[in-house]
Amino acid sequence: MTIPTLDFGRTGHQSTRLIFGAAALMRGDEAAAASALDLLLEFGINHIDVAAGYGRAEASVGSWMPEHRKRFFLATKTSERTRDGAREQLERSLERLQTDRVDLIQLHNLTDEEGWETAFGVGGAVEALLDARDEGLVRFVGVTGHGSRVARMHLRSLERHAFDSVLLPYNFAMMEQVEYRESFEQLASVCAERGVAIQTIKSIAQRRWLTSEDPWTTTWYRPLVEPGHIECAVHWALSRPGIFVNSASSLDLLPVVLAAAAGFDAKRGPDDVGMAEIGASLDVRPLFGPGEDGIGREA
Repeated sequence: MTIPTLDFGRTGHQSTRLIFGAAALMRGDEAAAASALDLLLEFGINHIDVAAGYGRAEASVGSWMPEHRKRFFLATKTSERTRDGAREQLERSLERLQTDRVDLIQLHNLTDEEGWETAFGVGGAVEALLDARDEGLVRFVGVTGHGSRVARMHLRSLERHAFDSVLLPYNFAMMEQVEYRESFEQLASVCAERGVAIQTIKSIAQRRWLTSEDPWTTTWYRPLVEPGHIECAVHWALSRPGIFVNSASSLDLLPVVLAAAAGFDAKRGPDDVGMAEIGASLDVRPLFGPGEDGIGREA
């Protein structure tokens, strides 16, 4: 089984529709990173998404680059909002990743008003990333975000600059919220018109951890864990044409997510009934309610 590929927006790269979310390496060790690489190679994954804020993840991915750099479209993120801060963080990311250029640099979780204004203002992070692109340190520039306001904020960002990609939550529970669904659809329409790649996250989220629960995964939310449930959720997300699905920040669940993506059949269409049944039986809830910006959620 192979994971299908798709044009990553207007970049000219054919990325696997399942992208490795390297937040899964945030707290891993060398052995865990090596095991993850073996899985990516086995399933033909050719796109990695990491961030400066993902603990030791950039260093772990960097250990793969001397041998495998040409195999992967390599993306990272900066959470800095000023020009100097973003430049410094990018240079540190290049060092950790053991490369002289990344394919995509993204403004990380740009959903709050103050951060947005700073990033786009004089001396802001956007200036630094565009300079880095002109210097050949990065090829493309994108923007990411969490929360329920993210689609609207991405639309604002796209009006200010022709970003090459966006990233935001997409799952059955979130799309059941009318306001989120409407803003997501508006964003998707604009991205399709302009050739902007859409990455999605939280495909296998069940709900937030309850205060009475002791989290037993590396994800900040409670994920689906049964292979059948994960398969249904991953297939539901992949059933939307033109989008990419980033894997969850859990190495334990990575083999199941990869297998689910490899078994995807576009002819089946989205299984809304199956997702509704899972939602009812497991008390699946949206991770973000109306008005939440998702600040503080790194992965």
